[in-house]
Amino acid sequence: MTALLGPSGSGKTTLLRLISGLEELTEGRIYFDDEDATELAVQERQIGFVFQSYALFRHMTIAQNIAFGPRIRRMGIDIDQRVNELLELIELPGLGGRYPPQLSGGQRQRVALARALASNPRLLLLDEPFGALDPMIRKSVRKGLKAIIDKVGVTSILVTHDQEEAFDLADQIVIFNRGKVVQVGDRDQIRRSPATPFVLNFIDDVNQLPSNCQFVKRMGLKADKRLVMCRPSRVEVSAAPPTSTPKFAPAIVVDRVDIGSMIKYMLRFDDGVVIEMHLQGEEHERKQAFDLQQRVFVHVDSGLFWPFTPDEISSAPL
Repeated sequence: MTALLGPSGSGKTTLLRLISGLEELTEGRIYFDDEDATELAVQERQIGFVFQSYALFRHMTIAQNIAFGPRIRRMGIDIDQRVNELLELIELPGLGGRYPPQLSGGQRQRVALARALASNPRLLLLDEPFGALDPMIRKSVRKGLKAIIDKVGVTSILVTHDQEEAFDLADQIVIFNRGKVVQVGDRDQIRRSPATPFVLNFIDDVNQLPSNCQFVKRMGLKADKRLVMCRPSRVEVSAAPPTSTPKFAPAIVVDRVDIGSMIKYMLRFDDGVVIEMHLQGEEHERKQAFDLQQRVFVHVDSGLFWPFTPDEISSAPL
């Protein structure tokens, strides 16, 4: 599975629609392996499509929805058997006689997936398939969808603007911005080595600071751009001036928020600049907890700062 990940308006769904044949190319070609598919009609491309809205036929039963593709294409298979196999696969056996409004959102999504798989597609396209689901159930539904796709073994392309969704599901991630691919890699490559300031800002929490602020200067960074960013997880804080480095800046703890297994601290320097520091729960237990209004000493390795300009992280369409 490949995920097309990026902000709204970056070109993800447009590319998906070009691959499926729902939009026409103005230039370039589309290949399925070595076959030029650019001029193929939609029905000739052997593609399954799962839309955010599911697009199920409300007047048809679940079984009729799943059977729709094979019947239209006159595939010459035992359609009833195929429907029953898919109902088993999506763990909804015996519900073929129900109608879409009688199912939950997660069940309708699985039916939409079964309908897309019914015609044995060589490629499965999923356009924001979890967007209509309650955030509370998305994670469990994601796991179910991933298990089904892995079992079927069909090559899949997922469009999403949700980083967690992409990292959870995809073997390969393609990051888009302003109609261009800005990085391709697996989740570890992208997290470990973001290619641009935009990628880092998009996939992770970051502190954005003026490059001429007290803290950045004390870390020894001389930036050629007016802003820098750094990850809150790489900020080091101690209750006393560190002996391991002369590069530190004093700050005051102004807020602390516990978010599940992570603790967020807000630190304000003497010049008024505020940054976040993140600690995981087990890391926090090993280190000293800090009190509100406590004076602390902050360090970030200068090599972990990313100088940038506002345009470099903008996702506004060109």
